[in-house]
Amino acid sequence: MEENHAPIGYIVGGSLKANLSARLTVSPQAVQEGSFVTVNSGDWRFYGLVTDIQLGATDPRFADEQSEARLPAGLASLLHGKTLYTNLEVMPALMLEVGPEPGSSDYLTWQQEHTDKNQPHPIAIKTVPSHHAQVFRAEAQDVAQIFGEPDMEKGNYVIGYTREQNLPICINLDKLVQRSSGIFGATGTGKSFLTRIILAGLIQHDKASVLIFDMHNEYGPDDTNTDTHENTPGLKGKFHSKVQLVGLGKDSTIRGATPDFHLEIAESDITAADIEMLTRELNLRETTAATLSALEHDFKQNWLREFREMIPGKVIEDEDGKKRPAPDSVEAWAASAGVNTLAAAGLHSKLGRLFRLNYVVEKPAADSLKTMIDALENGRHVVLSFGEHESDLDYLLVTNLLTRQIRARWQQTTDEQRSGKTKKPVRPLTIVVEEAHKLLNPEIAAQTTFSSIAREMRKYNVTLLIIDQRPSQIYDEVMSQLGTRISGWLGDENDISAVLSGLASKDTLRGMLSRLQPKEEVLLLGWGVPMPLPVRSRRYDEAFWKELKGDESVKLKTESTILKELGF
Repeated sequence: MEENHAPIGYIVGGSLKANLSARLTVSPQAVQEGSFVTVNSGDWRFYGLVTDIQLGATDPRFADEQSEARLPAGLASLLHGKTLYTNLEVMPALMLEVGPEPGSSDYLTWQQEHTDKNQPHPIAIKTVPSHHAQVFRAEAQDVAQIFGEPDMEKGNYVIGYTREQNLPICINLDKLVQRSSGIFGATGTGKSFLTRIILAGLIQHDKASVLIFDMHNEYGPDDTNTDTHENTPGLKGKFHSKVQLVGLGKDSTIRGATPDFHLEIAESDITAADIEMLTRELNLRETTAATLSALEHDFKQNWLREFREMIPGKVIEDEDGKKRPAPDSVEAWAASAGVNTLAAAGLHSKLGRLFRLNYVVEKPAADSLKTMIDALENGRHVVLSFGEHESDLDYLLVTNLLTRQIRARWQQTTDEQRSGKTKKPVRPLTIVVEEAHKLLNPEIAAQTTFSSIAREMRKYNVTLLIIDQRPSQIYDEVMSQLGTRISGWLGDENDISAVLSGLASKDTLRGMLSRLQPKEEVLLLGWGVPMPLPVRSRRYDEAFWKELKGDESVKLKTESTILKELGF
């Protein structure tokens, strides 16, 4: 297949297991780690990623001695060309059958065998190119072949650009919402901006309903960039009625604005399992489970209200003047239920924080939980703002309780559709979870609804988008279920290992992840992209919104424009 650009090197060795080695024929500074390259060999084109650049010499003495100082410049240059060299380490990722040389009789035969409906497509690497096969920088057509062209194929969405040539890189939104995914990066690397870009794409292209647990009021309302002090548009201001802002608690506001409606939680909606999930936060004891079970047995759904109204330590005097627990005391109930009185009194004391939450009420003014779920089922998007309720207790209780009920609704709807009871399609749902390690750490992950969603809810069209700066603190089983991973710079070795866990090429990519620029560079991995690739992420600015909304004055660069800018 003819190339309209010059090669940068040729293959000199390697293997599938240990990567390929290519001798560089251009200056080492002309290629960077993470470059997307192609290799043409016979009927195949190979696609790979530069993972290392190595200086070498035919004899160590030529590298040790500075020949420039003792030889004429011309002679020294010739000597360098023969004795010193640079090798690229290339991780092969994909291969594509391109057929024999165009115009040959073999090519005509091959072309007849591969009609429009039977065109070859990139497959996982199965073999290696031949010795001395030429290596090229990936061009616009190569990027489009692997990552797709913007807006040309359903679901393609530009997430960033190649670092060297500024070519658009797409992720497939349809694939993104089919499995749970994660966005990672150290504090200050731009996770929130990248998440806004992803969510804006899902909403604009209507790929799924989105429920955002907005712990720090970053996604719904407009905000101010802490670095530039410029206004940062929120999803509500850009999508208006498509996005519902929900405030936690009666009369709550979001950055001074009134939300679309308020969320209050009925005491009867809180189960013993919800309390057990708060074991670490409330410092509950091993006896808690038995006490909660007895409360639910005696009072059913009203157990929390009944327990709240009990008075610990209250006593009365009987006819003989002896003191005994009052009928409305915690101790009296514990004795009648066969529960340890000290354990019951201790639990009542520790649940005091829960009893004082102003958004947990006996009877909410409206069924706002049902309103939220109905909105999500009907194609709208919900941003739940925690406002002043930013403690871990608030976050753990509310997110787990809501997600448990949402899971039950989506599972029921899916089962009804599959059994033929309804023809209404099940709306895909993505639940966005910030500070994911608080909900998905090894100590409590198994008890939360989030863990079961990551493991098994894909078949019910519910997935997670988790955002975190410490992926090493997330339960291994949850990390292994993430399809697409987008990671900014990470400095901690354990966090890097967690992001790369389960990937065959993790050892090769480890150094690349640790050397990303602190801002606006991310490594794309997993299900939503055909191969790993570091990219310069899109900027979350007015130009982004004009492109997303279809402003004719700002369009993504076409292939011809890019080639013209590069001088071709």
